Amino acid sequence: MRFKDVYTYPEMIKSEIEVGELFVKSNVVAVNIGKDLAEKWRNIMGGKMKHYSRLLEEAFSLTLSELLEEAKEAGYDGILGLKSVAPTVVDGGIEITLYANGFKRIKKDNV
Repeated sequence: MRFKDVYTYPEMIKSEIEVGELFVKSNVVAVNIGKDLAEKWRNIMGGKMKHYSRLLEEAFSLTLSELLEEAKEAGYDGILGLKSVAPTVVDGGIEITLYANGFKRIKKDNV
């Protein structure tokens, strides 16, 4: 999964930017009840919970896309310093919250 216009602080140190407002986005993605029961059994027996892993990736991707879209709509070039609140497996779904600051590149005038 690769997202354009998502940066970490070290990547941006060489650029002149204006750090803007904080954006926060949360999503809850529902689990299929049959797969949820299978995952509960796997949790008891042990092993990788593949469906929840895929669901977490889907929730992260969806939330990041929405966060970036919200920043772009507010006039920012991208987002910077992405952070995640620990994802929570709730009964029947996965909840994820992401937050980051919008940023604008500062254009230098050639005077």
